Amino acid sequence: MDVAVCLFSSDLRLHDQPVLRAALRSATRVVPLFVVDSGVANAGFMVPNRAAFLADALADLDAGLRERGGRLVIRTGDVVTETCRVAAETGAGQVHLAAGVSGYALRRERRLRAELAAAGRTLVVHDAVITALPPAAVLPSGTGRDHFAVFTPYFRRWRAEGVRPVLSAPRSVPVPEGVRSQKPPSAEVLCPGGKPSPALPAGGERAGRRRFAAWQRSGMADYQDRQDDLPADATSRLSPYLHFGCLSPAELVHKAAGRPDAGAAAFVRQLAWRDFHHQVLAARPGAAHADYRTRHDRWRHDEDEVRAWKEGRTGFPVVDAGMRQLLHEGWLHNRARMLVASFLTKTLYVDWRVGARHFLDLLVDGDVANNQLNWQWMTGTGTDTRPHRVLNPLVQAERFDPRGDYVRRWLPELSGLAGPAVHRPWRLTGAERAAYDYPDPVVDLADGLARFRRARGLE
Repeated sequence: MDVAVCLFSSDLRLHDQPVLRAALRSATRVVPLFVVDSGVANAGFMVPNRAAFLADALADLDAGLRERGGRLVIRTGDVVTETCRVAAETGAGQVHLAAGVSGYALRRERRLRAELAAAGRTLVVHDAVITALPPAAVLPSGTGRDHFAVFTPYFRRWRAEGVRPVLSAPRSVPVPEGVRSQKPPSAEVLCPGGKPSPALPAGGERAGRRRFAAWQRSGMADYQDRQDDLPADATSRLSPYLHFGCLSPAELVHKAAGRPDAGAAAFVRQLAWRDFHHQVLAARPGAAHADYRTRHDRWRHDEDEVRAWKEGRTGFPVVDAGMRQLLHEGWLHNRARMLVASFLTKTLYVDWRVGARHFLDLLVDGDVANNQLNWQWMTGTGTDTRPHRVLNPLVQAERFDPRGDYVRRWLPELSGLAGPAVHRPWRLTGAERAAYDYPDPVVDLADGLARFRRARGLE
C-alpha cells in the first residue's frame, strides 16, 4: 500500500505512538492528520483552557513531524467528512485511529468505518493508545459482566495483566507531497473570544516529557506520602498531557513500575484509576450524563449558592481556595476536587452534573471519562462502595491544610489570619470580621448534612 492516514485524536505525540507506527508499517507514505472537529465545538467542549493547550500541542506535534521530514496536515470541519476527503485526495487505502470510549468517539468510529468501507477503504482501530490497557482487557472472571464496577478487584487484574511494550518515536515520517493543509491554529482560532486562565501550563509532548522527567527525579519518591497534602502541591500535574495524549500512559507505567519506591507504586495506581474509569465508560457510555447507580436524588438548586461555589465565595475557605485555584490555573489538586465536589453535591445537595459541567468548562485536563465518573464517585451515584460518605470541609482542612497555607495562597483576603484560624473566619469578633472582605458561610454544615441524609433516606 502506498499511502495511509494516521488520524490523530487524543494521542498527540510521537513517542510510543502505536497509531502512527502502524500507519508507517502499512504504507510507504503517511498523512499525519488532525481534524479540528466542528462537532466538539458545537457540543460546547472547545473551551478556552483546552483550546490554548491544544494549540500548543498541535504546534509541537507539527514541529516534531517536520524534524522527521514530515508535517501535520490540519483540516477543520466534520471529522468523518474531512478524513474521508483526505483519504480520497491521497488515494489512501487505510485510516488508522486510536480507540475511544465516549459515546461520541464510538459514534464517530462507526460512521468513519462505514463511509470508508463504502469507498473501498479500511479503518484500523488501535487499542492501548489513550489508556495503558484496553478497556476490555480485563473482565470479571466467570460472571459474564462486561466491566469491573469496583476499583480494587479491577486493579488486581490490571496489575497482573501487564502493559504492552513501549514503542520508540519514528526516525522519519514521509508524507505525500501536495496535501492541502491549514497551519496549526491558535487558541483564538480554536475558541474565538475565549480567555484562558492566567496560569495554564504549556501544552505539547516536549513540555509533558520535561515535566515528567523533572517530577520523576524530584517528586515521585515522596508521592505516596504527599499526594493529599494541599499546600505541598506534590502531585505530578501530568493529567493535561495524558488527556491530550502528549504522554503515553503505557510509557509512564513502565517508567514508574521499574522503581522500588512506594511513591512510584502509588503513581501507577493512579494511572490504573484512569484506565478503570475508561473501562466503565466504554461499557456504560450513558454514565457521561446519567447516574451509573441512581440514588433517586431529588436535587435542589439555589442559583445564589451555585454561583458562590463557582466563584469561590461559599464562606468555607478550603472549598473557596480550591475553586479559586481552578479559576486561576484551569487545574485543581485531586484532594481539592473531591472536597469541592462533596460540598456541592452533599452539603448543598446540588446535582453533580452542574459541577461536572463547570469543571469541563475550566479544566485543561477535562476528560469525560475521568471527570464525569469521578464526580459520580464523589456524589455516590457511581462506583464508590460508600455512596453516602460526606467530606466535612473543616475536617478536611485540618487534615490536609493544617496550617492554612493552601487557603492563604488562594484567598489573599484572608492572608492576615495566622495558622489554622484561617479555616474558621466566622469566629472572628464583629470588628475583626469587618476587616476582611469574605462572606459568611452559605450553609450551616449540620443543616446541610441533615438535609442530605433525609434526601437519601438515611434518617
